[in-house]
Amino acid sequence: MIALLDRLRLLTIREFATHWGRTVASVVVMAVSSAFLVAVIGISGSLTGSIAQLSSGLAGNAALEISGVTDAGFPQAVRADVAAVPGVTAAVPMLRANVGPDDNRLMLLGVDASTAALDSDLKDSVGSAQTAALLSVPNGVLAGPGAGFTAGDVITLRSGTVTVAAVLSGKEQARLNGGHYLIAPLPLAQRVTGRTGQVDSILIVTAPDADAAQVNSAVTTAVAGRALVSTPSLRAAQTSSGVVMLRFIAAMGAAIAFVVSAFLIYNTISMALAGRRPVISMLRAIGGRKQTIVRDVLAEAAVLGLVGGLLGAGFGVLMGRYAIGLLPGAFSQMMEARLEYLLPWYAIPAAILAAVLTNLAATAVAARQVYRVSPVEALAPVGVSQADAVPVRVRLLAGALAVGLAVLTVLVVRAHLGLFAAAALGSALGAEIALAFACTGPIVRLTGATARRLGSAGVLAGVNIDRAPRRVWATLMTVTIAVAMTITITGSNADAVRSARDTFASLADNDVWVSVTAEDMVPTPLLPNGLAEQVAAVPGVGRVTQGQLAFASFGGTKALVYGVDPDSNFAMARSLDTATRQRLLAGEGVVLSRDLARALGVSAGDDLTVQTPSGERRTRVLASVSYFSALSGTASMSLTLMREWFGRPGATTLQIDAAPGVDKAQLFTAIRQVVPAELHVYTGAAALDGVGKAMEQGLVLSRIMLVIVAFIAAMALLNTLTLALLERRRELGILRAVGSSRRFALRMVLAEAAGIGVIGAALGVLFGLANQYLYSLLATDIMGLDVHFRPGPPLLVFTVAALALSLLGSIPPAMRAARLNIVDAVSAD
Repeated sequence: MIALLDRLRLLTIREFATHWGRTVASVVVMAVSSAFLVAVIGISGSLTGSIAQLSSGLAGNAALEISGVTDAGFPQAVRADVAAVPGVTAAVPMLRANVGPDDNRLMLLGVDASTAALDSDLKDSVGSAQTAALLSVPNGVLAGPGAGFTAGDVITLRSGTVTVAAVLSGKEQARLNGGHYLIAPLPLAQRVTGRTGQVDSILIVTAPDADAAQVNSAVTTAVAGRALVSTPSLRAAQTSSGVVMLRFIAAMGAAIAFVVSAFLIYNTISMALAGRRPVISMLRAIGGRKQTIVRDVLAEAAVLGLVGGLLGAGFGVLMGRYAIGLLPGAFSQMMEARLEYLLPWYAIPAAILAAVLTNLAATAVAARQVYRVSPVEALAPVGVSQADAVPVRVRLLAGALAVGLAVLTVLVVRAHLGLFAAAALGSALGAEIALAFACTGPIVRLTGATARRLGSAGVLAGVNIDRAPRRVWATLMTVTIAVAMTITITGSNADAVRSARDTFASLADNDVWVSVTAEDMVPTPLLPNGLAEQVAAVPGVGRVTQGQLAFASFGGTKALVYGVDPDSNFAMARSLDTATRQRLLAGEGVVLSRDLARALGVSAGDDLTVQTPSGERRTRVLASVSYFSALSGTASMSLTLMREWFGRPGATTLQIDAAPGVDKAQLFTAIRQVVPAELHVYTGAAALDGVGKAMEQGLVLSRIMLVIVAFIAAMALLNTLTLALLERRRELGILRAVGSSRRFALRMVLAEAAGIGVIGAALGVLFGLANQYLYSLLATDIMGLDVHFRPGPPLLVFTVAALALSLLGSIPPAMRAARLNIVDAVSAD
């Protein structure tokens, strides 16, 4: 134990104190990666947790839930049929509707006295005191603690007004949908939402001795296909599946961040061990065992990983809260629940464990060089030892690994694995790094040749580059990864947004749009009856086209359904050929997005069974098309068929065209005066911009990952260049002693950094373009959209930025080299 403490005090703690900059850089790199993982787990947990919390809060002890095929619900008459099923002790009807302005969206819950049978968060909310308050106030409602109302407030809803009879309080009441809800008697909720006789859910409480399978079968028979029968948890899981893409991409981002961190930690530790070779050789010479030295190095890594993980966890919580606020409102629409930040209990322990294991794994690989260095060889200067050269067999193995990963990438692309096809991006990055390692010799020689073109200081910098291939390769790859990731993320995002805008370009063909929701949200709520006729009577209106969108269940998959008519400008219908479009409008079948068709296992010409409130309907799949479906699959059918099947008369959008010669700005103003203030009126150009805005908001995690990778790369670059300076400290001192100027030392370090920056940026551009092209091939599987690869002008910007990053990262060590004290530099450590 005493020997262990002495080693820690004399070696580990001394190393931390002497090279505190490297220590801080390693801790910061792991802290940033840990923060990103906590943020990703927090976002994913918030998406699924918000749904599960609302579902469990409403369902309580219900064994089954009957839910509507669409957000229009189903006839309330189903309740009587279900209540008569043997084994059912309570059938609790419920209406759920989102009401209020976009900045304070509330869930309106319509309930009746049977809610008391549920052991849920609503049980205490509809007790005797609350019921008395409701009965004492005409059109009274109960407001959740987070709704922002006080007793007596009058609230205008879709088809009338309600008065807040009381404001609920308590932990359970605040947990339900974040406290953002209104509770109303079921008839009142149906009246103010214009859905008389309809409900969204019936929660079934069964007798304790009832056979679950028999009750389920009997309830399904009683429902007769008019609604969906499942457990409350299964309904929540179905809703959660719509955001699986965001969760998967977030997880991939966290994995890539840790891979990049592990790579950079490996580089840092490798350089650190190279700088500590004299100390290691001394320990070996006086009898120190290799295993003991390696264990001490691993212990250092574990401590650094633990500290970095702890520091990053707190920042990750803040990052996750910030990212949740940036997600587009379409997520809340599809989930029904208010999106809250809910951090799973395992998030922080998982991030800390990942940081420690990543640090240990990277350090263990780097520490293998201790076994390859003899005591005498370790005393040799950097660049003379065989440990500084990359063995041929290792490079051959790296080349074989690169080929294997490239083949794996091709196989994943060809397999069309859906969201899991994104794994090809990870294997491609691994193949590129392995290929670069296999080509260490040519890359380092090219870097040295580039530096030699920068004058006499560059010649000496080129010699230094040739002498330390491992260090140069590690530093150069830092720049390469930063540039490649930047081009991949920004280029892919730009391609995706541009392709989505191209897909939805037909939205801009209409002069004015009217919907209940804003232009960057999915317009699924129905517009007031008679509004289309009022708008059509506005002077200057040439044509009003009605359309309808709704989330519906297709074969157990929650999909967005479009109802179109002959003049509709919905992009999915406009993308069809004339014959298919005519068949669609005639009601001969439906058109599916590729991802939905793949999920349902159907293709063009197949029959498809669709469950509707009026029972099962059979139809024909007319085509499957490329269509952006980031949240869920998408289907399209004629407006007449949609109204008939799903019992949704009316429209959710009005597409308005001006008459010839009419001033469009004046027409917009005139329509705005006719349309109720709570509805949204916007131009066709704004509708198209809303699509791009929603996509950019949904890609917020990619932008966060870009910042993190750039930050990690900058820290690692500064660290490796500083280590390179420490390795050549004696050489620089001798140069100064024989007459070299401070300016020459400064120019030499900058020339080395410039050579590394130029070659690193060039490789980064090649790798980034390859990854961007690969993403365009995978986009159909990941997003259901044909993304067109298009390199842009930012490539030059990224290349210059990489060179600037290299030069900026080299300034601190270059200044340190210029200020080096000759006596201290040539003296022994």
